[in-house]
Order: sequence, then structure tokens, then C-alpha cells
Amino acid sequence: MDALETKAGLSRDVDDLMQAFEAFKETNDRRLSEIERRGAEDGLTAEKLNRIEKTMDALALKQARVPLGGKEPASVSELAHKSAFEGYVRRGETGNLATLEQKALSVGVDADGGFLVPKETERAVNMALKTVSPIRAIAGVRQVSGSMYKVPFATSGAATGWVGETAVRPQTNTPTLAELSFPTMELYAMPAATQAIIDDAAIDIDSWLAEEVRTAFAQQEGTAFVTGDGVNKPKGFLTYPTVANSAWTWGSLGFVTSGAAGAFPATNQADKLIDLVYAVKGTYRANGTFVMNRSTLGAVRKMKDADGSYIWQPSGDAAQPSRLLGYPVAEAEEMPNIGADSLAIAFGDFASGYLIVDRVGIRVLRDPYSLKPYVLFYTTKRVGGGVRDFDAIKFLKFSV
Repeated sequence: MDALETKAGLSRDVDDLMQAFEAFKETNDRRLSEIERRGAEDGLTAEKLNRIEKTMDALALKQARVPLGGKEPASVSELAHKSAFEGYVRRGETGNLATLEQKALSVGVDADGGFLVPKETERAVNMALKTVSPIRAIAGVRQVSGSMYKVPFATSGAATGWVGETAVRPQTNTPTLAELSFPTMELYAMPAATQAIIDDAAIDIDSWLAEEVRTAFAQQEGTAFVTGDGVNKPKGFLTYPTVANSAWTWGSLGFVTSGAAGAFPATNQADKLIDLVYAVKGTYRANGTFVMNRSTLGAVRKMKDADGSYIWQPSGDAAQPSRLLGYPVAEAEEMPNIGADSLAIAFGDFASGYLIVDRVGIRVLRDPYSLKPYVLFYTTKRVGGGVRDFDAIKFLKFSV
């Protein structure tokens, strides 16, 4: 498919999404009118609305799948590594690969065994993870060569003040620093293939391996970044202590309440989302993103502002996400549903507030013995994560 065909396909997808949204608004308006007249919605109308929502979800997901392109030319050493790695995967040859990695000042075989995949394969996996994993797409990401990333963070700045030209300068207080640690934890996948498939020269081994592991990695990462307990996995932002935003202190994440137990209030529902947006300071709000699951997004998508306009708007650009109150929305299925005391909606600058730490290098250990006639490829990468700025992310808590 050439560039013109790709552009035409994206344009059709955008047009289909906009048409589906118009049908959604018309059907939802009919549903609201039925509730006002009869006190209940018509089953056929509700069913039609549900079908339209599924269509919109599918179109939005299709838009999010940005094609990968623009590959950088590989160097001679990268081509040699790629060739040696293919020999290892297909036939179990290790000599050339071990020599190449030692020359590159890398450890050929670590305590767990295995060899580093070529840089091109690692880039393909990481790019695919960013596309599939909603939190990785909006969070800050750092690459490290060690097993731990430590960073000092100023929780309060140095004291300053105004003085006269010849007045005595009083000593100012020093800033308060907190050292944040982000250990990297091992994430693994174990795709399998028959030797006959591996021997097939028409199969691109790098692409096959990247395709096999990226979904497994993305699913595990997506859960850990939201709900991970920090034990042998990253710590998710939902597992940190939370306090009312009016009493916020460093080390906790603030929340505002919905005003109703386990639900939005009966009237002025959109006002609660506006309260959430403005609970975040302006320096973070400019880069803010809503995070919620599909069920919550379905409820929010039906809301209108005081002028009767829908507060959720589909994207008119295939490269841009849909928007809520003018801010992008990241759909993370690991977020809780709306319920009593649930933190079902998050908003903030996740690039500043949540940090993902990737240790450089993805390793593969070839195992032709454990599950004959299949060859297993034990693939590992090390990932860490956690909140680094507790003032950048806020929640909407569904309570009085």
C-alpha cells in the first residue's frame, strides 16, 4: 500500500467516525426525550445506541493504529548483529552472536542466559508497545543501562524574596528534595514455533518475534502501570495513597468527589469533570489527559454542557485522539468502573506525573528441548514505573 492509498484510507476512517458520531447524537437525543416523556428509555433505542457505540469504538481503535514506517538505515555492525541473531534463532548458532556482543561491550550471556535482540527488533517492539499500551503512550519514559533509576525531586523550591538595593540579604531556606527510586522488573513472554516454520526462509524472524511478544508485553504493562503493587512489577498510580485535594500533601494523589455515591449527580454532571480539570494546576493542565475505561467513557460520552452540546468530540484527524472538554482521552481497561468510592477517572499531566523506566536491551533464550517439537523463545525485558510528581495527577472519586 503506497502513501496515497494510506492517506485515502485514513480519510475514510475519519469520515466514518464523524458520521457515526452524528448518528450517536441523534439516537441519544431520542433516548433522552423518551426518558422525559415516559420516565424510561425504549429498548430498541437503547439497543441501537449500543450498536453505534461499538461501531465508534472500533473506528477509534482503527485510527489509533498508526502504521510504522520511516526505518533508519542500519549500520554495518547492526546488519552483522541481525545476521548472527537470525542464525541463533533459526539454528541455535551462538559463536558469532557472542563475539559481536562482547565487542560491543555487552554481556553475551547473563545469569538467565540469552542474547540481545538487534536494535531494529527492539525499536519495533517498543514502538508497538507505545501504540498498544495507553499509559506508555502518555507517560514519561526513560531508558537506563542499570537495574535501578534514582532521581532527586524538589518537593519545595528555595525561598526567594524582594530586597532593596543596599539592604541586607537574609539567608534563604534550602529546597526540600525527595529521592525517588524506580527499580526495573523482569517482564517475559515465551512464544513458540515449530522448527519447520523457523527453517522457512520466507519468514522474517525479527518481525515474527516482535509481533509475538508485543501483545503479551503490552497487556502486562498496561495492568501494572495502573494497578501494579510494586512487587516484582511496576507500581501503578491507582495503588498510591489518595486524599481529598483540599488536603493534598506530597506522597499522595489528590481527588475531588462526584457528589453522589457511586455515580454522577443527577444534574450538571459535566460540572464534576470541569472540577476535576481545574483541580490540576495550570502548569500541568496544559498537557492534561483523561484516563478511564470503556464503560466509564460510554457514560461520559452521553453528557452535554449547559448549551446542549456534547462534551465529548470525536477526532477529525486520524493521528489525534478524541477529546473530552478539549483534552485527549486515553482508554485504559484496567481503570475501575464507576461504583461506590471508585477512582474511575484520572486527569493530569502523565508525562510529568508518571515515569516508565526501560532497561536497554531485550533478551532471547532459545529452548528447543522443553516442549518438542516446538522451539520456545524465552524473551525478557526489564521495566519499572511509578509516580514521580504527585501533584500532576488527580482523580474523580465517586462518593458524596
